[in-house]
Amino acid sequence: MADHPQSLPAWLSRGMADLFPAGDPADADQALAARLAAAQAQGRPLRIKLGIDPTGSNIHLGHSILFRKLRAFQDAGHTAVLIIGDFTARIGDPTGKSTTRVQLTPAEVEANAATYLAQLGQGQPRERALLDFETPGRLEVRRNSEWLAGLDLPEVIALLGTATVGQMLAKEDFAKRYGSGTPIALHEFLYPLLQGYDSVAVDADVELGGTDQKFNVAMGRDLQRHFNKRTQFGLLLPILVGLDGVQKMSKSLGNTVGLEEDPLSMYSKLEKVGDGAIDDYITLLTDLDLASLPSNPRERQKAMAMAVTAGRHGTEAAAKAQADAATLVGGSGDAAAEVPEASLAQVSFPAKAFYLLSAVGICASSSDARRQIKGGAVRLEGEKLTDPNQEFSDAAQLEGKVLQLGKKTFRRLMA
Repeated sequence: MADHPQSLPAWLSRGMADLFPAGDPADADQALAARLAAAQAQGRPLRIKLGIDPTGSNIHLGHSILFRKLRAFQDAGHTAVLIIGDFTARIGDPTGKSTTRVQLTPAEVEANAATYLAQLGQGQPRERALLDFETPGRLEVRRNSEWLAGLDLPEVIALLGTATVGQMLAKEDFAKRYGSGTPIALHEFLYPLLQGYDSVAVDADVELGGTDQKFNVAMGRDLQRHFNKRTQFGLLLPILVGLDGVQKMSKSLGNTVGLEEDPLSMYSKLEKVGDGAIDDYITLLTDLDLASLPSNPRERQKAMAMAVTAGRHGTEAAAKAQADAATLVGGSGDAAAEVPEASLAQVSFPAKAFYLLSAVGICASSSDARRQIKGGAVRLEGEKLTDPNQEFSDAAQLEGKVLQLGKKTFRRLMA
């Protein structure tokens, strides 16, 4: 009989997409419920591994799903083992990539790691942080250079000997690239082995990952078995759909909500999530009970947006963001609204409207700004801008006014 979500605590099974192995319910090596029960009987917290490669500097809500689950394990008394892949990041995870990734320098990786930890809550009270950095025994932050940087060539060759080329080419991303004739560098085959070796080094009981990480997580189990360690369970969570409601949340696609976004921007974006994605957002990003929420999609959107924004910024800030969003979308540039500011200091006046939007960072480029204005998506103090070439003579003409793009982006212009 396989592990069934009903045999697991609700905090653990919520949002779970896959759990493996899921075999004999009485065997602590085959059923996570049995491993949990055995650990409780022994007075031993489970060790929950989550590895992150700091290949960028910002964490978005799609990433936060895994950290929320890691925090749930912490709150249940288990030990989160957060592995900063400072060594593996230099290779780069090939998962989801159609070409070999550019290798980062150690300095770039360390700078990104510092920003990641700050966004996760390092130095913040546990009540406001995504992870609990305060409670003794609840968190280990490790860098995998601790054990990977010291591997000598015979050890690397031995590690390579635990897998076959056939296994690697069975990995979907490698298979596609091989089939299309796209080069695969040999060092990329090392990535899943090195990530798997992390599980050996930290004695992981459970490894968290997205559904696209099953190959890498399974490799960790294989290597633990090879090194005569107790094997981990793989607990996989869904990939969050982005704000476009179609593709996964990704900064490169421009459909993200960043953890560090201001309350108004965060709330305004989330309030417009498509109907088909609302329940997934509620399940994966909040603790709200789906059954207790109104069936009206608009009300569910607002409840989700409030809960997520409050989780990051507090209830008071979320309520203010909700009120400000309603006021601003209604066409008012209310001076009391807490709108993030955009500096006019770098704008060369006189400035045409399309240039202004790109210069203050509302649009990615002048051509994008022209398109948005012509499409009727831009307002200044609630009045629609229709001419991309409309000219503003100086900063004083714009000082304190609210520039709006669509229903999600607002900036108060300041000289």
